[in-house]
Amino acid sequence: MTSYGDIVHMPVHFDDLDAQGILHNARYAVLVERATALWWTERGVSFSGGRPTTPDAFNVVREYAITFHTPVRGTGDVAVHFWLDKLGSSSAAYGFRVTSLDGATLFAEGRRVNIRVNAVTMRPEPWTDHGRGIASVLVRAA
Repeated sequence: MTSYGDIVHMPVHFDDLDAQGILHNARYAVLVERATALWWTERGVSFSGGRPTTPDAFNVVREYAITFHTPVRGTGDVAVHFWLDKLGSSSAAYGFRVTSLDGATLFAEGRRVNIRVNAVTMRPEPWTDHGRGIASVLVRAA
């Protein structure tokens, strides 16, 4: 349990591993993407039939940074803890940690910034009040 953000358990599959049997560095971004997408989908913000279910589902990653601490060795579940450090008018700055299920081992941590864009113009556009309301539970207090 955490006092901010949320935690989603994600599986590490055999094909996520590199030749040394550890989680390939590129797969961490996939784990974070899938965890946050699952979280938003459970709240009605997703894609269905190739179309966004709400305008807030149409967003892009602007920035991604990660620091690796300890390798994930082998398959099994890991915990993806994520939160919002800042919710701007059209941006959302996430912090995240990939840990063991009990949170005792920190595998990696980082930052990811998403920008809500207009599906036609591809220009930044403000989050809707509905989306902001959903996101507000992820905002980490200063």
